[in-house]
Amino acid sequence: MKLAVLIAEGDPFVRGKLCEALEASGHTATAVEDSETALSRLGESTFDVVVSAVWTSRVDGMALLHSIKQQTAATAVILIGSRDEGSAVEAALKADVDDHVIKPFDIRDLVLRIERVGERRRIGAELRAARARPVTVGAGSKLIGDGPAMRSLIQRVETIAPASASVMIVGESGTGKELVARAIHEASPRAAGRFVAVNCAAFPEALIEAELFGHERGAFTGAVHRREGRFKAADGGTLLLDEVGEIPHGVQAKLLRVLQEGVIEPLGSNRQQALDVRLICATHRNLKQLILAGKFREDLYYRLNVLDVHVPPLRQRRADLAVLVSHFHQRFAGEHAEPRIAPRAWAVLMNYSFPGNVRELEHAIQHAVVLSRGSEIDVWHLPYDMRGEAQAEEPSRSLFRPLHDSMRDFERQCLLVALHQSKGVKLEAARLLGISRKTLWEKLRMYQLGSREE
Repeated sequence: MKLAVLIAEGDPFVRGKLCEALEASGHTATAVEDSETALSRLGESTFDVVVSAVWTSRVDGMALLHSIKQQTAATAVILIGSRDEGSAVEAALKADVDDHVIKPFDIRDLVLRIERVGERRRIGAELRAARARPVTVGAGSKLIGDGPAMRSLIQRVETIAPASASVMIVGESGTGKELVARAIHEASPRAAGRFVAVNCAAFPEALIEAELFGHERGAFTGAVHRREGRFKAADGGTLLLDEVGEIPHGVQAKLLRVLQEGVIEPLGSNRQQALDVRLICATHRNLKQLILAGKFREDLYYRLNVLDVHVPPLRQRRADLAVLVSHFHQRFAGEHAEPRIAPRAWAVLMNYSFPGNVRELEHAIQHAVVLSRGSEIDVWHLPYDMRGEAQAEEPSRSLFRPLHDSMRDFERQCLLVALHQSKGVKLEAARLLGISRKTLWEKLRMYQLGSREE
């Protein structure tokens, strides 16, 4: 990602070295000697990142920070301070500066910080834009996504919803088949009726027939009351048979009769009840293979599969990842919480195969929101299986890493372990590490690690 960087620094040597390093890394750099000139340049051009000394000539870095926050919120700010400017740096951090460094510092480290802040801004902007564009179908259901695969699915839902024919929804576990069924119902003329869903795999063979068609009192052991089945409950609306491939062979014959004649006969009764139900079935299994194995009736299959819908797996919906992450972050962190995800955590999400599909992503974001406690979501906050896959791939890319990077990662890991053992209490974490509380505070800010006050 090429960044446009504005540097406001009174030291010409620092200005020159930083410009040289940024341009060598493929970025564009504009250097000025004070914040007053920087404010003027901001009015003329757009910059991704502003790097400013805390005190530079007549307009200090804090004034520059406040001006940027008011005028160009998309621009990131990194402040350069010295150790005798501790109170000013602390005030800047409270004012939500994106990052800061203390002189003397390594130019290469500052360039990495600039790139990291720029990438965070890009990811944040993408997530905010994604939150503003969920795609809805029907009065109350949401199919979230705007990638080609999702738009094709939405178009198919809109096309088949007005019909009354049976629908077969096929897709891997966790892709949202029930959500698609609800969207079909909500966009259909039956939207005012009930939507009833039953998981056919959740009931033993002895009970699934009674669950679907109802039973009279005394129809079987334990039937102490008369009970209407799910078909009756969905009369005038839509019935979803989830995991329809798990229906026992004997019950399949009765289901076929219901579809042919439009009536049900509860267990223990000889009276028939006429029904008006649209049937939607869902499965993650290959029903044609079950037919060949003699486990599913071929005539029932063609009765159920009048209209078909294929729900794509998440690995085929990479374009929808940002809007899904934003949606789940909003659900678990709160409507007004800003989604903040570190670039390496975002890289893990983008490269992960998601065998559990959207459901796995939902649980991963919930996991990360809980562990991050309102701070930026980093790779350490993601589930172990997810980040474990990324770690396993790392050695294949490069056997060696720069010593500077390895030492920083080791120091960061030590901080995480100390925070974990101290349950987030900074004073105890500093004691375990053998450093002062002030040093710990500076390192936590450097690595952007959050922890609660003791």
